[in-house]
Amino acid sequence: MEREPNYGRHHEPGDGMDSETRGMSHGAATMSENDERTWSMLSHLSVLLAFVGLMPLGSLIIWLIYKDRSPRVGFHALQALWYQVAWVVIIIAYSLLSVVMMVVLIGFVMIFLVPVLALIPIIHGCYAAYKVNQGVDYRYPFIADKLDGGQRMV
Repeated sequence: MEREPNYGRHHEPGDGMDSETRGMSHGAATMSENDERTWSMLSHLSVLLAFVGLMPLGSLIIWLIYKDRSPRVGFHALQALWYQVAWVVIIIAYSLLSVVMMVVLIGFVMIFLVPVLALIPIIHGCYAAYKVNQGVDYRYPFIADKLDGGQRMV
């Protein structure tokens, strides 16, 4: 015999245990403001996954999980995702250009700037996480405007 999650307590209308809410998934539940702030901050801090080569993966996972629960978290995770993808493309293109330019010897100077270039999104992502933690809805230049068409979604 299977026990119900209320452990024998009688169901009362509106107690959160009626048949409609018992089967409800967590995706439809709303989030508290503190939880929204935390997950928005973590989506920006996922830029630190660059140290292990998984930079856009963290913000992608947060966006996939929380996009339906909170428009605010979804927006922050999506803009962090596109920001990180853009920087991955920029760093790869710059590295390839440096390798090609080594033929003319200027590439040797350019290749040493790759670590400095890689620090820019990490510092900017940490700053965005700090601002979100302070309660400011931080918007990355250009990316946030492209995502919401110039109108604030959050």
